[in-house]
Amino acid sequence: MNKQQLAAKIWESANRMRGKVDASEYKDFILGFIFYKYLSEKEEQFFLGEGMTAADMEQLVEEDEETVGYAQNHLGYFISYQNLFSTWVQAGNDFAVSQVYEALSAFSRLVSPLYKNVFDGIFITLQTGLSKLGDNTGSQTKAVRDLVHLIQTIPMSTHQDYDVLGYIYEELISKFASNAGKKAGEFYTPHEVSVLMADIVAHHLRSQDTIRIYDPTSGSGSLLITIGDAVKRRMGDADGIAYYAQELNQSTYNLTRMNLVMRGIKPSNITVRNGDTLEEDWPYFDDSDPSGTYDPLYVDAVVSNPPYSQRWEPEGKENDIRFAYGVAPRSKADYAFLLHDLYHLKPSGIMCIVLPHGVLFRGGEEGAIRRSLIENDKIAAIIGLPANIFFGTGIPTIIMVLRQKRDESDVLIVDASKDFEKVGKNNQLRSSDIRRIVDTVTARRTIEGYSRLVGKDEIRANDYNLNIPRYVDSSELTETWDLYASMFGGIPVQEIDALSKYWEALPGLREALFTANNGHCARMACEDVADAIQGNEAVEGYVARYHAEFSGLRRQLVATLIGNWQRVDAPSAEAAVADEVFKLVEPFTLVDKYDAYQALDDAWGVIAADLEMLQTEGFDAARKVDPEYVIKKKSGKDVEVQDGWKGHILPFSLVQDALLSVEAEQLRDLQDEMSHLNGECESLQEELPCEDAEEGDADDSCDLAEEEIAAKRNELAALQKKLKSLKKDAKAQESALEEKTRETIEALTDEQVYELLESKWVEPLMDDLNALPQVSIEGLIKKVNALEEKYKDTYADVAEQISEAERELDAMLGQLVGDEFDMLGIAELRKLLGGE
Repeated sequence: MNKQQLAAKIWESANRMRGKVDASEYKDFILGFIFYKYLSEKEEQFFLGEGMTAADMEQLVEEDEETVGYAQNHLGYFISYQNLFSTWVQAGNDFAVSQVYEALSAFSRLVSPLYKNVFDGIFITLQTGLSKLGDNTGSQTKAVRDLVHLIQTIPMSTHQDYDVLGYIYEELISKFASNAGKKAGEFYTPHEVSVLMADIVAHHLRSQDTIRIYDPTSGSGSLLITIGDAVKRRMGDADGIAYYAQELNQSTYNLTRMNLVMRGIKPSNITVRNGDTLEEDWPYFDDSDPSGTYDPLYVDAVVSNPPYSQRWEPEGKENDIRFAYGVAPRSKADYAFLLHDLYHLKPSGIMCIVLPHGVLFRGGEEGAIRRSLIENDKIAAIIGLPANIFFGTGIPTIIMVLRQKRDESDVLIVDASKDFEKVGKNNQLRSSDIRRIVDTVTARRTIEGYSRLVGKDEIRANDYNLNIPRYVDSSELTETWDLYASMFGGIPVQEIDALSKYWEALPGLREALFTANNGHCARMACEDVADAIQGNEAVEGYVARYHAEFSGLRRQLVATLIGNWQRVDAPSAEAAVADEVFKLVEPFTLVDKYDAYQALDDAWGVIAADLEMLQTEGFDAARKVDPEYVIKKKSGKDVEVQDGWKGHILPFSLVQDALLSVEAEQLRDLQDEMSHLNGECESLQEELPCEDAEEGDADDSCDLAEEEIAAKRNELAALQKKLKSLKKDAKAQESALEEKTRETIEALTDEQVYELLESKWVEPLMDDLNALPQVSIEGLIKKVNALEEKYKDTYADVAEQISEAERELDAMLGQLVGDEFDMLGIAELRKLLGGE
C-alpha cells in the first residue's frame, strides 16, 4: 500500500489500541517508538553500508568502545544489538517492557557529546509515561509489544524526498491533533495553514543559497518542516537550510527534535531549545565562554503560531531590545510574540505569524504598537482566514506578514475568510484557496471583494485600525428590486448588464436571449433559456475552442507521467502542469483558473501516490494484487480477516471495465434483476397481512380476500425462491469475476498497463478540466432563469392573485353558520376582506 493508505491503517490500529488513554498522551508513546525505530534502522543501514553482515551486528555491544565511538562520530548516538528495535520484534512473546526502560537509559548514556542538543533527553516523555499503558508490568508489556509490532509494519524508504516513516509520523501528529480538542493547539498547526505560510516565505527566499529559519513556538515542528520543504524545492540544496526552534512544553519540544531528525536533516543544521520564548530570549553566548561564543540569532525567515492572547509578565520588558516598538499588555501577549519574531529577522528577511483578529483593532498598548509598526513600514500583508480552521478553537484568525526592510509603505489586506471546505467539524483551506492567496500576496494584487492595497494615509485616517471589513468588503450583494419592472414587467437592462462577463465572452448571446422593450427594460426572446443558451453558436464555439486548447495537455500528461514514469518528480511535474493549465485557461474568462487548479490538485493526489509506488517497487507493482481485509468480531475481539482481493495500483473496477467488460456487464444485469425482484417482493409484503398476527385476528391494514391473500403469498414465495437462486448465481459470478480480474492484472502486458494508467490518471483529470466551461454556462442559465422568475409577475398580477384569494375566502365565509356572536365575527372579517 502507498504511504497514505499505510498511515491510515496505522492510525486506525493505534486509535483502537490506545483504549482509555487520552489521545494527547498516547501520541507521545507511538511517536516515540516510531522515532526509536527510525534511529535503530538508520544505525543498521549504516553498519551494513560499512561492510557488516546481519550476523556481525550481534556483536554490537556497549563495551566495544571503538565501535561505539565510530557510530557516535557518524550518527551522533549508538544502540547495542540487544536494544535495537528489530531485536525487540524478534523476541516475540519473550519481549518485556523492562527492555524498553534499559534501552532508553542506554541511549541517553551513549549520545555523542557533540549531539547533546539534538538527542539529550529526547525519550524522557516516553520513558516516564510507559506506566500509563497498564496497571502492572504484564499489561504494560502487552501494550508495548502490540505497539512495537504495529510500528514494525512501517517500511523504511530512501527514495522519497523524506521517508515513509517520517510521513506517517507527521500524519499521526495531525490525526492525534484532530482528536485532542483544545490540547491540539499546543503542538500542531493545520497542514494547510503551514503550506500557505511556507509558500509565501519560499517565494521571498527563492534566490538564496543558504537560509536560516526559526519557529519560536515550534510545537511538534510541523510548521518549521513545511517551510523547509517549500524552500528546499526551490533552492534544491537541503543542506543549505539551518533550522532553529524553541518550545516551552518539554514533550512537544521532544516532538520538534524527533520530527526534524526524521526528515534526514543533518544534526549540525538543527538547533532546538526548551525554554520560554518571551522570558528567555535566544542566548547570545555560552555562559562558559561568553566572548568566544557571542552569536546573536538573526534569521532569513520566522514563522510561528503562538498561543492566542496568553497572559505574560511585562514587568521590566521596556528595556528589552526586542520590544523597541512597545510592550504588550499583561493580559494579551500576541504583540510580544510578534515583536520577538520581528527582532530576530534579518533586514532582508520575512516573517509570517498566526494571530487572533483582535490584534488588528484593539487599543491601548496594542494600538500604540500597531501604529509604530505601520509608520515604520513593517507590516507587508494581513490575510484573514476562515473561522474554525484550527483544532480546539473556532475563533477567526489572521496571518500577518512582516518585513524588516521593504520598499513599499502600503499594506495588502486579503479577506480569504469565505474560501474553504467543511471537513468534519472544522473548516479547511483547499489547495486552490492556498494558491489564490499566495498569488495575491506575492503579486500584491488588488481584487474587488477579495484584496486591496491600502495606503498609509487611509490607515492613519482610520486611527490605525486594520480591521479587514474597513478595507475589503467581501459580503454578498444585497438583492434589489427594480420598481418599474415590478410594476410593468420586463427585465431591467441594468441587471442584464451585471452579467457583462458572459456577454463579452459569448458575443451575440445577449441579443438571442433578450429583446429591447424600452430603454429601461427588456423582454425574454426565447421560450426555454437552457435550450437557447446551450444551442447558441457562440456558446458551442466557446466550449469547442476550450476543448481544442486542452487537447494537447492530454498528450503532454501521457508523455510526462506514463512515458517518463521512472524519472518524473511528482511535485515538480505538478507545478509545471499547473503553469500550463493557467496558460491554457487565461483566454477563457468564464473559467476560474483556480477551479482548474483544484481539479489538477485533486487528481494529482492519486497520481503522486501511484508514481511513488512504481518508482519505489518497480513497474511490476502495477501487476500486483493485495488481500482485501475487513474487521470482524471473533471471540468478542476485532480481528482482520481477508475478504477478497484488490489491485495494488490498478483498481479491479477499472480493469473489469477495460478488459472484462462482457463479464462485468453480465454481473451488473444480474444485480439489476435482483434489485427489481427485491422491489417486487417488498411491494407484495406490504400488501399482505402481518405474518405475526394470530389466527382469527383481523389485520385492518389488509383489504384482500382470503383467496387473494393465498395467491399473493404463492406469488411471493415463487419470487423469493427465484431471488435466492439469483443471489447464488451472483455470488458465483462475483467470485469468478474477481478471480479472473486477479489473473488478468497479474498477466497484463506493459502496453495494457500504460493504457490502464492513462485511464486512471489522465482521463479523470481531463474530464474534470473539460467540464469547467459547462459549469460556467450552467451558472449563466441559473442566473438568467432567476432574472426571468424574479420579474415574471408584476405588482398588478400579485394584487389580482391576492384579490382572488380574498374573494374565494369571502365566499367560503358566506356559507358558514353559527350563533349570534360567531356571525358578527364573520361579518366583520368579510368587511375587512371587502365583501358584503
